[in-house]
Amino acid sequence: MFERAIQVAKLIAVLGTFSSIAYYVLCIWSARRFLQSKARAPQAAPVSAPISILKPLKGTDPEMYESFRSHCLQDYPEYEITFGVSDPADPAIELVERLRKDFPDREIQLIVCREILGANVKVSNLVQMLQQAKHDILVVNDSDIRVQRDYLREVSAALGEAQVGMVTCLYRGVAARTLGSRLESLGISTDFSAGVLAAQALEGGMRFGLGSTLAMRRSDLVSIGGFEALVDYLADDYELGVRIANQGLRVKLAEIVVETFLPAYSLRSFVDHQLRWGRTIRDSRPRGYFGLVTTFGLMWSLLALVLAKGAMWAWALFMATLLLRLASAIVVGRSALQDKQVLRFLYLLPLRDLIAVLVWIGSFLGDTVRWRGEQFRLKDGKLVRTSP
Repeated sequence: MFERAIQVAKLIAVLGTFSSIAYYVLCIWSARRFLQSKARAPQAAPVSAPISILKPLKGTDPEMYESFRSHCLQDYPEYEITFGVSDPADPAIELVERLRKDFPDREIQLIVCREILGANVKVSNLVQMLQQAKHDILVVNDSDIRVQRDYLREVSAALGEAQVGMVTCLYRGVAARTLGSRLESLGISTDFSAGVLAAQALEGGMRFGLGSTLAMRRSDLVSIGGFEALVDYLADDYELGVRIANQGLRVKLAEIVVETFLPAYSLRSFVDHQLRWGRTIRDSRPRGYFGLVTTFGLMWSLLALVLAKGAMWAWALFMATLLLRLASAIVVGRSALQDKQVLRFLYLLPLRDLIAVLVWIGSFLGDTVRWRGEQFRLKDGKLVRTSP
């Protein structure tokens, strides 16, 4: 009976390895397709529709002022930047005031959003910020996002295409010097972004948004109930994209890639952040998240190697899996995202992938998350506050 159980486990491990190999090939193909679409894309047509950039803030992030500054250097004819905070003593206000002094010709406004309209304070702020925004084209991105000079031009050109209701962007993480920060950066470039590109290929297009960029028309936002409909959702960026796609509009992944500067995560804070992220995705895309078990190639191939007692075929399978995993990481991270750190941190990939397995298991062992200093319970994608 025990020997039979070993044989069944070995078969499962081999099947898991082959499914992971197929996934790595899909990631490589999806990244190549993304690169080809960039190469074929015509030069962005001249655009002039004015844009309102909405940036909700809470506290400060690494390199935050330079990230703000990049939004003031846009090669774009007319736009405004609206920052919003819920706390009039928020330390980010000082950076906004500095930005105003350094760019007196830019339309920059700061709004103190005194109403708390739901559990997601960021979205609560967006509701109140939108009331002050002047323009019909809206661009929302996270406070830690840094962009290139042609960012608004590229995003607005993509939004000008027929049937496109939202434009979103991939991003790369710039790591601090800690191990946790490097693992986070590596995961963004070689796992998260690979999954986004693979999902786009499998689903025939994007059906969700990423917090790095959410560009949309005000009229389309109104048609899905506005930001008000999302004030209790943790994955508000995901939900926005889903709801716009459900209106029969396309969510387009722009060719441009932006950056986020990561905190100096300790190993513990890295795992905690990954666990919150995992439970968020699990609650938003349960079938897709459960299916990640078929993509843990290093785990499955190591298990097959152990159960096969080091047989030559198992070593060959493990090496093939490792080489394909490294290839997918390089093609997605270095080629598609132009992440210059990927090759330096590549030796950490096996550790990062094995931690990802533990995080995946842990994400099913509870439904609580810590976010912005508070504890919540996730229920059907919504936040239920469990701490005062």
